[in-house]
Amino acid sequence: MTETTVAPRKGSPVARASLLAYLFLIVYASWFPFSGWHNQGLSPLIFLESTSMPRYWTMFDAVINVVGYIPFGVLLVYAMYPRLRGVWAFLLAAVCGCLVSGLMEGVQTYLPSRVSSNLDFYTNAAGCAFGALVGVLTASKLLEGSPLYRLRQSWFAPHASQGLVLLGLWPLAQIYPQSFLFGHGQLLPILSEWLSELLEMDIDLTAYVRQDLELTVEQYWLSETIVTACGMTGAALTLLCLLRKPAPRPLLIIGLVAAALLVKSLAMALLFSPENAFVWVTPGAQGGFLIGAIMLAGLAFAPHLAQRRLAAATLLLSLVMINTTPVNPYFAVTLQTWVQGKFLNFNGAAQFLSLLWPFFALWFLWLPSHKLNKP
Repeated sequence: MTETTVAPRKGSPVARASLLAYLFLIVYASWFPFSGWHNQGLSPLIFLESTSMPRYWTMFDAVINVVGYIPFGVLLVYAMYPRLRGVWAFLLAAVCGCLVSGLMEGVQTYLPSRVSSNLDFYTNAAGCAFGALVGVLTASKLLEGSPLYRLRQSWFAPHASQGLVLLGLWPLAQIYPQSFLFGHGQLLPILSEWLSELLEMDIDLTAYVRQDLELTVEQYWLSETIVTACGMTGAALTLLCLLRKPAPRPLLIIGLVAAALLVKSLAMALLFSPENAFVWVTPGAQGGFLIGAIMLAGLAFAPHLAQRRLAAATLLLSLVMINTTPVNPYFAVTLQTWVQGKFLNFNGAAQFLSLLWPFFALWFLWLPSHKLNKP
């Protein structure tokens, strides 16, 4: 008797983990910057009481609101599959989109830096409904014995679901402007701001840790080289921890890094100007990229345990370097030209990924499932 491939009956863990991660991004983007909370005397449902268009709006904002909720609708349907499918899956996903969008707008009435808008509510709900329709039409093709599903089973270990979501977010973490290529996890400025507001006093953890440290140009280059090499190696080794033997390891690593660099270039062009698309190509970044590639060439077929430990070690070293190295003056001047404006929501989600991605990766690498399910 020969074995036949059967459709998964327990749904897609990747879809459910992706849905949770995307919901966190929506919350962060909608309520950023999470400061100045107070009751302004407005009803949380004020956005539903007005039938006129907001005074200040652009077509760009409307399109972004629709596009931003399309993946949410798709993931809702995928997460419910196969327990719920077809029309009922579409209706439930559309209702969930309305509820989530309404909750985001209602809470924004308590944030002075945000404006609750009926246009945002309708466009977000419409985007989720459209995404739900796409999800209904594609769920059976992508989640039941499809080539993509078979590749997932053949190339990736059973415990890889959370890791695939994590690695899918790594290229997106490049969107937020960073002083070093692949340099994520710079928490000290954010922690200083939060502690200052909480304790109502001026606290600068960055100055305390760095002690007015000043670096030469060569030292900045060396720091960027280390951060870039460790960031790239840590992410790629995390990918290697998920793979089975038949997986094309070099091809997948190249694809992951290429996606990150492409997103980085597009983000720099969009947030600043097209001529700044490749401003991240500095001598330090080039050196770090070369060193990281050499390290990965030697570790691509190393034992699973060694890859996991080295992934954690390189990510920790990158965190230490990024939080103890002074900000490059050139980068600080470049950042001043960034007019966030209509990118406020976008900026919040991107900053969330940039800050916390290394910590999510370390949490994943620490999970006992790596010991129980070896590729």
